[in-house]
Amino acid sequence: MGTGEGRVLHRLLRNGNDDRAADASSERPVPPRPSIGLALGGGAARGFAHVGVLRVLEENGIVPDVIVGTSIGAVAGGCYAYNQLDAFEEWARGLNARGVLGYLDVSLGGSGLIRGDRLAKRLEVALGDVTIENLPRHFAAIATELGTGHEIWLTRGRLIHALRASYALPGIFNPIRVGGRWLVDGALVNPVPVSAARALGARLVIAVNLNADLLGHGVTISSHGSDESDALELQSMRERPSGLRNLFNLENLLKRQFIGTAGRPNIAHVMIDAFNIIQDRVTRARLAGDPPDVMISPRLGKVGLFDFHRAKEAIAIGDQAARKAVPDILEALSVLT
Repeated sequence: MGTGEGRVLHRLLRNGNDDRAADASSERPVPPRPSIGLALGGGAARGFAHVGVLRVLEENGIVPDVIVGTSIGAVAGGCYAYNQLDAFEEWARGLNARGVLGYLDVSLGGSGLIRGDRLAKRLEVALGDVTIENLPRHFAAIATELGTGHEIWLTRGRLIHALRASYALPGIFNPIRVGGRWLVDGALVNPVPVSAARALGARLVIAVNLNADLLGHGVTISSHGSDESDALELQSMRERPSGLRNLFNLENLLKRQFIGTAGRPNIAHVMIDAFNIIQDRVTRARLAGDPPDVMISPRLGKVGLFDFHRAKEAIAIGDQAARKAVPDILEALSVLT
């Protein structure tokens, strides 16, 4: 065999080996991506930050297989799971102070200040009669059972009922009856539901804690007492009108009490601040025992709990926090793959 023929034969044999190697390489199974869970925490108006977080995750190809939400986190997560995040965001961005007042259907004979029917009807426009079992993504809403304190994972039945139960803040909204149980806000027992996301099959859990930026919770002030300003406040309270004049247009009066006045906490803030102090303690304890793989903590300390008219700001803050977390999420995915 001549030198030229030998070179041709060598090249054919080498190419054949390369082709077989390429075929073998293409046949190797690609490692499956670990299942991703998203635990969306509660936080009233701060919950609009979840929209910004969800947008950024989706933009970076981080699509959760399991979504678990508490309170406003359940609302955002439920809308996302049903592919209705666009409608939820459009509604949120369109809210103003007057629009928020329009949802305050005051209840004079129920178990909460607000019936919540007007808000529920708005959600039904987007969600209709869809059931959790028929959602394109695995979803659960966290609620608390009155009387027993049971942590309830709502994983079946009408989505709208699950969301109403999960955000039924005690004293503000009426409890919701679901499956024979009276349920209220899930943040009483599991404010950032990492444990539920893991139990429902997520290997990598991303958590969004809306209240991590609230400084001062848990601090002990070891010496405190009354001063001169207390007497002035007492005198001001005594001078306020009372009696029959306060009974006229009672719904407007209750709305003013709901909103509050300068320098004095209103009914809603008293209830929800007390609730959030408890929620903060519960969150710390539960996350210490079962921390997420990646925590997203939007800096929402300046957004009030009832600042629903500041959705654009909250969404932007959520967007910013999620972008900072993306490298950590991608790194965690690469390690687990």
